[in-house]
Formats: sequence, C-alpha cells, structure tokens
Amino acid sequence: MLELKNLVWTLPGGEEIIKGITMHAAPGKLTVVTGPNGGGKTSIAKLTAGLYAPTSGSILLDGNDITGLDMTERAKLGIAYAFQMPVHFKGLTVRDLLEISAEDKLDEGRLCGLLGKVGLCAHDYIDRPVDASLSGGEIKRIEIATVLARKNARLLVFDEPEAGIDLWSFTSLIEVFRALREERDRAMLVISHQERILEIADEIVVIANGKVRVAGTRETVLPTLLAEEKQASCPIRTQTAAVSC
Repeated sequence: MLELKNLVWTLPGGEEIIKGITMHAAPGKLTVVTGPNGGGKTSIAKLTAGLYAPTSGSILLDGNDITGLDMTERAKLGIAYAFQMPVHFKGLTVRDLLEISAEDKLDEGRLCGLLGKVGLCAHDYIDRPVDASLSGGEIKRIEIATVLARKNARLLVFDEPEAGIDLWSFTSLIEVFRALREERDRAMLVISHQERILEIADEIVVIANGKVRVAGTRETVLPTLLAEEKQASCPIRTQTAAVSC
C-alpha cells in the first residue's frame, strides 16, 4: 500500500507545485492519476519514486515511512518507476537492461515474453544497444519491459506509459495492465490522460492546481470527468486522438 499524506512540494524559488495531497494506491488495484496539464500529476510520480524530495508531508509504503529515502533505496524496497521521457544507456544492450532489472540471467523465453508484452520482437532487439539508434517509442516500450522484469516490485509507477507507443502496442499494454492487476500483492500507480486506461482503473484521482480535485472509484469519477472534459479543454484522450469539443 502506497500512502501520500498531506504532501507538499515547493520549488526553490517558492512556487508551490503540490499543495497538501493525500491519496493512496492499494495492492491489487490500478490507481490512475489524471487531470489538466501542469496540475502536478508527474510531480506526484517523481515524489513517489524518490526523484524529488517533498517539502513537507509523508510517503508511506506498507505502513513504513520512506519520505527520507532516495530513489535507489526505494527501488530496493520494491518501487519500480517508468519515466515519461525514458533515458538512454550507452554501452548496454536491451538484454543487459532487462537482466539488470530482473537481477538475474534471462533465457530466450523470458526475454521474448517481456518484450512481447510491449509489442517488440525479442530476436530483433535483445542485442541492440540502448542508445540513440532506438526511436522514442522503442525506448519507451523497452523501459516498460524493464519495470515488468522487476521480481521484487511491490509498487509499479508508470508516468504516461502511452506516450510514443503505437496503437497496436498500446492495446497490448492495456492487456498487460489487466494482468498485473490480478497480481494481488502489487499496487499500480499510472499517470495518464488516456480514456482506455481510465476505463480499466479501479480508482481515479483527479489532480488540478496541485490539489486533489476528486478521488474515488472508476464508476463514480469517470462519467462525470468525461462529461466535464468534453465541454472544456478535453485533455482526456481516446486511443487515437484527443476528444474533440
């Protein structure tokens, strides 16, 4: 169980980005954080993973306070994080990266399974270097595969996993999320505008202007959210394009 309690994050210049957010992500549940651009969604993901340190408030994992731990320490406790904009790793192959994530040697079957879930053919990718020769979409899918490879992951954090992924691979990703939700010992926190991801969420948290605007079950939140966004700026996206007003 991830718990954020009255979390505040202020930039060095004094601008308050996160303004007292309290929320949770439970094991066996897919919790989706959504809301307008600039509202603080990605900041929540980075605060959870340990890339940012909160100004005040607390972050708990299974009841243990991890607020003061850095990203490496949190990873060891089982927090796996997929960046919105993945980084490249000069000198490493895809196989290397997946085996580092799994902390074990992986046979062809396991490699095929992991890469297949994100729409990549293992034979075409396992020996390729993770560098600028890969497209943005390819590196995004490989990073998601590294998260799936983590054996000890108790909390999976995905920051806009749909970014840069084609429609076929996105459909596969939806099925991956469905399967992960059945692993009752794992919690999932996904930052997304995608309507299809919202449709499979268990819980939806809407963040705007650094605060929780509304939170609840998908059945409670999504119908109202879609109706509101259709009349406003329409940040909720379908599988192919933004909903048009």
